[in-house]
Amino acid sequence: MTQESLKIDLPQSDITFYPNFLSEEKATILMGTLQTTIAWQQDNITVFGKTYPQPRLTALYGNNGQPYSYSNITMYPHPFTKELEEVKTNIESLISTTVFSSCLLNLYRDGKDSNGWHADDEASLGKNPVIASLSLGEERFFHFKHKKDKTLKHKMLLTHGSLLVMKGSTQHNWLHQIPKTSRMIGERINLTFRVLL
Repeated sequence: MTQESLKIDLPQSDITFYPNFLSEEKATILMGTLQTTIAWQQDNITVFGKTYPQPRLTALYGNNGQPYSYSNITMYPHPFTKELEEVKTNIESLISTTVFSSCLLNLYRDGKDSNGWHADDEASLGKNPVIASLSLGEERFFHFKHKKDKTLKHKMLLTHGSLLVMKGSTQHNWLHQIPKTSRMIGERINLTFRVLL
């Protein structure tokens, strides 16, 4: 089966969206498994000198033992589960450029959970990182804004079972976020596969 893909046309970026990477049935089954089997944690995050609980739950899984540090948080990986290994293999065969070593998972419990403006540009991810982000559960809006040209913005809806792949110079030039929403919504899980050096 050929995956439908949409190129996100933003300057100085390489972003592809696969709206139906997983069927609704497979996405729902995977979501239920991850909700109950992943070792979710909530770390404290320090922003502008203030420390507070991170507004989502997270977990790190991997196959090379590499920790991942961002925003003064250092996470240590659990071994890949068979479900994560299977998803990883399917994404790798789709994009055929990268073998991922790690998966950072985020659990957004409701609309108050969020992820502020950032780029995945830590040195441990390498010069031009490939980030493959699989969305499960509630739809959430995903925002881009250019680091230098504030007039360049983009908003897209990440749907149940969809895959967003960011590579090339994207992280050098663009920030992204999952903003809060006042709508009453349920849980969303997102799996971000990456290579940790």
